[in-house]
Amino acid sequence: MSAPNLRDRYLQDSISTASPAKLLIMLYDRLILDLMQGEEAIRGKDRSVANDKLTHAQEIVLELRVTLDVNAWDGAPGLASLYGFVLTELIGANIRQDADRVAGCRDLLEPLRDAWREAASAST
Repeated sequence: MSAPNLRDRYLQDSISTASPAKLLIMLYDRLILDLMQGEEAIRGKDRSVANDKLTHAQEIVLELRVTLDVNAWDGAPGLASLYGFVLTELIGANIRQDADRVAGCRDLLEPLRDAWREAASAST
């Protein structure tokens, strides 16, 4: 088996065996990575890469929003609204190639990712 195939297999196994908390953190980690790379691509005038990264980030935010149970806890509706705001900002940032809007989204989401990571580590 080639190295890329081994890596893909490892990633797939990691995803299929991860707990829900770990999956959430993996999504947030990838979202932040996409935002960083998208912002960098915009600043470097690479519209194609920026579009790919920001579109993927939008898909992750949409997945986070769709899977959020707004009745599960008091803060869920606020989090759903935040996801809606971020999605709108990312669409606008992608259309206008606005790196500052992408950075603003990342600034909002990084503390959330860190909080989810802390909560997951406290529960294990």
